[in-house]
Amino acid sequence: MSTQSGSTAVSPPDRSAVASAAPAPERGAPAPAFAPAALGLAVLALGWLAAMLWIGQAEITSSDINSIVIAMAALALPGLISASMVGGAGAAVVVANLLTRRGVHRSTPRFAGAVGAGLLVGLLAALTVTLSYGDADSITVLAGTVAAAATVGGIAGGVRAVPVVGAVVTAGLAVFMINTALNIFKDPLLNLYGYGDTDQSQTSALEWFSRTGSIGGGLAAGLLVFAYLGLARRRTLALNPEAVPSRWPAYLIAGAGPGLLLLAAELLTHTAGARLLAAAGSLSEVDQGLQDSLSEFRFDQALWVLFVGAMTALIAFGRTLKPSTAEPVKEAGAGPSEQTPTERTRSRDDEHGDGPADEVTAGLTEPDDDSDEDEEIEWEDEQGTDRRIGRHAEPDAARP
Repeated sequence: MSTQSGSTAVSPPDRSAVASAAPAPERGAPAPAFAPAALGLAVLALGWLAAMLWIGQAEITSSDINSIVIAMAALALPGLISASMVGGAGAAVVVANLLTRRGVHRSTPRFAGAVGAGLLVGLLAALTVTLSYGDADSITVLAGTVAAAATVGGIAGGVRAVPVVGAVVTAGLAVFMINTALNIFKDPLLNLYGYGDTDQSQTSALEWFSRTGSIGGGLAAGLLVFAYLGLARRRTLALNPEAVPSRWPAYLIAGAGPGLLLLAAELLTHTAGARLLAAAGSLSEVDQGLQDSLSEFRFDQALWVLFVGAMTALIAFGRTLKPSTAEPVKEAGAGPSEQTPTERTRSRDDEHGDGPADEVTAGLTEPDDDSDEDEEIEWEDEQGTDRRIGRHAEPDAARP
C-alpha cells in the first residue's frame, strides 16, 4: 500500500500466475510432410492413363464384330485398371500437398479431398471410355470398372504419409514403363531365352521373359522408392529440423507398394470386371484358357514385384544406417565380472590393506634397518609371487 493518502498502490501482476491461468494451445497432430514433385508425378500418371485409354480405344474399335470387341476389352481391362489407380493416387497427392500448404491438417477434410480427386479422375476416364469405345454392354462394364479403380487410388492417396504414396506412384510408373519396354523387345528376348518349336522351349522362354520383367521392375521400384523417400526426408528436415524422418517401415511398405497395386488391380479385374471376363471366357475354350493363363501371369508378376521391391528398398535403407558410437554406461553395483583383471587385483588389495598406497605407508612408518628384507621385498615384487610386506616367500639361498 502507498503511504500517500487518497492513493492505492497496485502491485504488478504475477507473470507465472498469468501464464498458468492462460489456456494452453491445443496440440494437434504434426503437420503431414510434403510429397516432392507431386505435380510432375500427377502429370505423368494422368498421361499414362491417357495413353492406356488411347491404346485400348484403338484395339477395341478395330473391329465391328461383337465377340472380338468383348475379347479385346477383356484384354485391355487389367492395364486400364492399374493405370486408373495410379492416376487417381497421383491426383490425390497433389490435393494433399495443397491442403498441407493451406494449413489443413485434419484427417477428415484431407481424406475427403483425396477421394474427391480420385473420383474426378475416374469419372473423366469413364466418360472417355463411354464416348469413344462404343455402346456395347462390355464397354459399360469397362467404364464402371475404370471409375472404381481411380476412386480406389484416390482413397489410397488420402493417408497422412503423403511421401509414401508419392513413392508408390513413382515406382508404379517405373514398373509399367519397364514392362512396356520389354514388350517392345519381346522377340529378341525370347530368342535369347531359347524360344523354339517345342512346347517345352516355348514355356521355358516365356517364364524367363516373365521373370525378367518382374525382377527388373521390382529392382527399379525399390531403388526409386529409396531415392524418393530420401529426397522427401531431406526436404522435410530442411523445413522443420525437429520433424521425425521416415523409418524402415515406410521404406518397406513403399517398396512393396507397386506389387500391392498390381494385386489390387487383379482383384478389381476379377470383381468389378467379372462380368466382362465371363463374357470373354464364354466365347471359346481357347479364350477361357487365355484368360486363365494371363491371370496367373499377372498374379505371379505382382508377387515378384512386391517381394523384390520391398527387399530392395529395405536393404538400400539399411546400408545408410550407422552403428552406434555411444560407450556403454556401467550400472551401479556392477559385479566383479564386469571388471578387468587389473581392477579386480587392485580392489582385492585395497580390501586387505595391501595396495600400493599401503606399501608406501608401511615404508614410512616401520623401521627399515634390515637391507636384506628390503631386497627380498623388491625381488618378490619383480617376480609377482607375493607383494605383501613382511612375508618372506623363500630363503636367501633360493634367490637367483
